[in-house]
Amino acid sequence: MSNSSSFISISNVQLQHITHLTNYNSQIQTHTNPLAFNPFFRTFPGFFLTSSDIVLRHNVLDLSGTFPSPNPPLAYHRAGPRNQILFDPASVRAAIVTCGGLCPGMNTVIRELVVGLWELYGVREIFGIKAGYRGFYSYDPVRLNPKMVDDWHKRGGTVLETSRGGFDLKKIVDAIQNHGFNQLYIIGGDGTMRGAVEIFEELKQQKLYISVAGIPKTVDNDVGIIDRSFGFQTAVEMAQQAINAAHIEAESAVNGIGLVKLMGRSTGHIALHATLSSRDVDCCLIPEIDFYLEGKGGLFEFLENRLKEMGHAVLVVAEGAGQDIIPRTESQKTEKDESGNPVFLDVGGWLKSELKNWWSRDHPNELFTIKYIDPTYMIRAVPPNATDNSYCTLLSHSAIHGVMAGYTGFVCGPINGNYAYIPVVEVAKEKNKVDTRDHKWSWVRSVSNQPDFIRS
Repeated sequence: MSNSSSFISISNVQLQHITHLTNYNSQIQTHTNPLAFNPFFRTFPGFFLTSSDIVLRHNVLDLSGTFPSPNPPLAYHRAGPRNQILFDPASVRAAIVTCGGLCPGMNTVIRELVVGLWELYGVREIFGIKAGYRGFYSYDPVRLNPKMVDDWHKRGGTVLETSRGGFDLKKIVDAIQNHGFNQLYIIGGDGTMRGAVEIFEELKQQKLYISVAGIPKTVDNDVGIIDRSFGFQTAVEMAQQAINAAHIEAESAVNGIGLVKLMGRSTGHIALHATLSSRDVDCCLIPEIDFYLEGKGGLFEFLENRLKEMGHAVLVVAEGAGQDIIPRTESQKTEKDESGNPVFLDVGGWLKSELKNWWSRDHPNELFTIKYIDPTYMIRAVPPNATDNSYCTLLSHSAIHGVMAGYTGFVCGPINGNYAYIPVVEVAKEKNKVDTRDHKWSWVRSVSNQPDFIRS
């Protein structure tokens, strides 16, 4: 085999297209990247990336053909600085907005966007949009600078404030033009990214010289394609504290059960990773698996056996688990939140009630204690840990480099450990579900010995 056959050329991959402002405005003048003259950077061959620098979507392939691999393999443009940029830093007016629920690291992303634009590229017109999408047309922009955001990475939440809903495309686009913004940095989850798609498409249709970059935010880690979302590792770390408290409460009581509800509307990544990390969990319930309470192989039978064996048990449940078996009123079946998502019932409160009813019915003369812990708002509101802080910096700088180079309608994020630019429309559509057929879920089953909840 020749050496050349060991390499993949761009012609042999399916490179996912990222829109460039020159695609619909060929008269834009380019500029040499100021990083080439920055005394704090020692540029070297390969420092500035080109269109031939790519990141493969799948880096683990089955050469036997037992499990089909993508052919040709999917690839994305690698994130990083380009030698030529399309924006003159002196003419940039950048807007930063945070949308949706809280997540550890939001303030770090804002801080690093401001500091990166200011220090790396010399941008001086940077603005924060208050209260999510509605802030574009409801509030005056807040001027930002490095001194103002200096300690924001040490704070939880978002200093810019956030909200759900409020998306009005015409009002938002009109406000963007009225304020003269030509760079948009949109921080949010899948609903926010769907809004970013609409904004990008409208600006593209009008052929406006405005770049849109999305920075995916979801503590649940349910954003598709990328390795993980920022704040997730902090959430798992905090979740372990709740599990530890539940374990102590459970083992300190006669027939004690510690019940912990963790975040995870459509995916159970936090519950899964917290279970693997803590090793104190006896049963982990996530949205990707169905479970039932009564009968052979059900949750009650499992917990009864565990209580007989160990005297206590810890049960972790993701907020989206069991929604199909919780009784609902007619109005609850169609209820939506401000983002248009179905309103979830409290699976933790419901489980606590069902467990108490079960024990009082089957063991009326025996002691039984349930301690229910819901650390949701504690987890969402804390500052990020060191790993997430570093990750937020890399995300922010990746977004800045892409926007300054003239890319638009993209999301930045790590794929197999390498930062890439992904079309925002792909990220808005794709979910990162827990694969209950992979090794990680098998690991959970081996740690907890919980049932598979398959009715015989």
